Amino acid sequence: MRHCFTLQVDPDRLEEYAARHRAVWPEMCRALEETGWRDYSLFLREDGLLVGVVEADDLDEARAAMARTEVNARWQAEMAEFFEELDGLAPDEGFLLLEEVFHLEDQLPTDVREVK
Repeated sequence: MRHCFTLQVDPDRLEEYAARHRAVWPEMCRALEETGWRDYSLFLREDGLLVGVVEADDLDEARAAMARTEVNARWQAEMAEFFEELDGLAPDEGFLLLEEVFHLEDQLPTDVREVK
């Protein structure tokens, strides 16, 4: 199942935030994969709006599994300073999930999808 979420990055820290994500720790990437995060992407707008898209069979379980890892605790502690409006939460606890209201593949006729 696909999931989408938003967070607000401090607009004065966008370049550093993006640089950190160009060099995510290999052990963090492995932990995400091992805990069920698939096809995970982050998109950043110039005003700091961060949109994340991830596939996970059970996002709540994937989040809980990541929360149990030591590498995630370190990563979240390092990343927390980049975000606004977290009210003391770690970034992975403070994101706002969005409701999917349209998915092209769900509305295409079956015969069109099979041509792929």
